Amino acid sequence: MDLPGVPNQLLEELREAAVSIGVPRLALVGGVVRDQLLHQRLGRAWSGVPDLDWVVEGDAAALAAELGRRCGSDRVTAMQEYGTFGTVALKLDGIPLDLATARQEHYPAPADNPVVQAGTLKADLVRRDFTINAMALDLVSKDLIDPHGGQADLAAGHLRFLHSGSVQDDPTRVIRAARYAARLGFQLPDDAQSQISTTIHRWPWRWRHGDAALDAPPALASRLRMELDRLLEREPWRQALNQLEQWQAMPLLDPQLQQDPGRSERLRWAQRLGLPLMPALLLGAADPLAVAQRLQIPGRQQQWLQQCAELLHWLDGAPLPPLAGPSAWSLALEQHSWQPEAVALAVTVRPQHWKSLLRWWGRWRRIQAPQSARDLIEAGWQPGPALGAELRRMRSIALDQSR
Repeated sequence: MDLPGVPNQLLEELREAAVSIGVPRLALVGGVVRDQLLHQRLGRAWSGVPDLDWVVEGDAAALAAELGRRCGSDRVTAMQEYGTFGTVALKLDGIPLDLATARQEHYPAPADNPVVQAGTLKADLVRRDFTINAMALDLVSKDLIDPHGGQADLAAGHLRFLHSGSVQDDPTRVIRAARYAARLGFQLPDDAQSQISTTIHRWPWRWRHGDAALDAPPALASRLRMELDRLLEREPWRQALNQLEQWQAMPLLDPQLQQDPGRSERLRWAQRLGLPLMPALLLGAADPLAVAQRLQIPGRQQQWLQQCAELLHWLDGAPLPPLAGPSAWSLALEQHSWQPEAVALAVTVRPQHWKSLLRWWGRWRRIQAPQSARDLIEAGWQPGPALGAELRRMRSIALDQSR
């Protein structure tokens, strides 16, 4: 087995430790197998040493303990055990390794969290999302294990679900498909697209404007949010979201997001202004705050969405005359105590007077009076309302001179 950037000595230490305690299979799984094959066989660029995920047929904790005994605490560091099945994270010679006991799972009902129990490597691979992610490199036998035709789909550039119930079991796999399609340039074959369409049209619940947050399975909502976060933070988001729209998959989040012509422009502005992309995406929903609550996005971002809606409603009432200057805009915005991020979020939808909002966000809110309260007190002013009024007057002058 050859992994660019991973010392052969490390792999041999792992293999010898597994053999010494009778582990029948110790397999490298996940994206690193896919990416290695793309690199070695199809000439794709290698992105560097990743975290290495290993599936152990046997006791992962026992294997970690054997590694520690053989290599010593100088080489085996940062060891931590997690979960019922003894998943162990550690570093060997500074390289992160995750050792997980092989497991199998089933879904009690569509979109529920799966029920997991110990299993074999073969059963563990069935848990994966796509054939290209369901391959393993067995360090003990040195075999490439490909029970679902992942190599053929890699060569064809296909994202194929593992079985006919993959999307029904876990609709977040649709978001994941969009991520991989955007990153790798792969396509869904007809059977995969059909599975997405069937699941979305037959799904036993609907998220519509006005639904209560508890109407959707909480486990699914949390997983959808995590997949969306990964899409928006790590992937070419424009291509990924376009794929979801092309697959008619946006109703998984909110039906109105399926027809959202302003989406790319909003997200481009959010990126330009340094905002998280999630709230900008949700602005296209029928009720952005309800969808945000359903997906359990951070409370601070929910507050921005709520204040953004208030601000846009306020703007609809033409609150200021057309020639209002920086001081008038600053006073009006600041007396509502809207957070700056809520104002910036409003900019992304380009409402009337959006340029004034943008100038306040980028420049006006940072302009202060040329003298501080201390300066005025030293000049003879007494603390009190008059002092505050003078500071506001001086700041207004400074603001209007900043045009």
